Amino acid sequence: MNPDNRPIPPAPSDPPPVRHLETKAALLLLAMLLLLVSSIVYVMYARGLFESTQRLVLISDDSEGVVVGMDMTFAGFSIGRVSRIELGEDGNARILIDVPTRDARWLRTSSVFTMERSLVGGTRIRAYSGVLDDPPLEDGAERHVLRGDASAEIPRLTAQVRDLLDNLNALTAPDGALAGSLSNVQDVTGQLKGPQGALGVLMGNETDAQKVVSTIEAAHALLARSDALVGRLDTLVARADRQVFGAPGAAAGPGADAGLVGDVRAVAVQLDGLLADTRATLQKVDAVLVEAQGIASNTREATTDLGALRAEVESNLRQIESLVTDINRRWPFARDTEIRLP
Repeated sequence: MNPDNRPIPPAPSDPPPVRHLETKAALLLLAMLLLLVSSIVYVMYARGLFESTQRLVLISDDSEGVVVGMDMTFAGFSIGRVSRIELGEDGNARILIDVPTRDARWLRTSSVFTMERSLVGGTRIRAYSGVLDDPPLEDGAERHVLRGDASAEIPRLTAQVRDLLDNLNALTAPDGALAGSLSNVQDVTGQLKGPQGALGVLMGNETDAQKVVSTIEAAHALLARSDALVGRLDTLVARADRQVFGAPGAAAGPGADAGLVGDVRAVAVQLDGLLADTRATLQKVDAVLVEAQGIASNTREATTDLGALRAEVESNLRQIESLVTDINRRWPFARDTEIRLP
């Protein structure tokens, strides 16, 4: 009996023994060993250990950041893996890369290899093939790699920043150029607040500033006189316009002052009338000339007839003269030899 007056349950009996316990444990260990070996083989297969590869050797003066197992990429895809890193006889690092045969077709004799190291992230090895028609890269080829290290620029940038800070400290020093410039600006501001203002700052002294003010006042007076002169010129132009072209509306009625242009227009109208009369007179003269031409032609024909008649008359006169001579010879005592023609 226990203190609570409860009955004590009977003790459980021992479990029955497992049959073939050693055999089952051996089989379980064997299965785990096979699973482990299979995993290792799969990992090795996945990493390409059973795939045919060709060797590529990249030569660089520094292999910092490069580790065994690093990938070499082409267009963003892994086509090779670093298998070993060794130091050559010439002091350069030799990076041995295994490239699968199926991916070796992307590497050509003209391919370029780079090793880039950025400020953030690790080192990357990349391959670039610009001309895929070139001959393929042979097995065991050695190529120099181009390095691009962004961290190498940090010392130079640090030195430039240090120089910049030194220059900035020199500028902001109490006796520096910036302090002197600020003092000059303060002096100029004080002069701007003075009586001469910006003009005093430009001229540099009060005398020259006063001369400029006097020149400006004289220019104002000259502009006033010019305005008066322009007004007088406007009046003269208006008068000349009135005399030449007449007053506005002058052509509305007769007798209005039409100006010089109106007079010229009236003279032109009269001249046009005279020309019309002259044209009519010339037409009459033309008709008279035509008639005169007809009369002249008739006169020319009559003159031709008169020439023939005159010839006949002269012939008759010669005959009469010979007759008179003959009569005088026969009548010697006759004194009156005048012959009167009918």
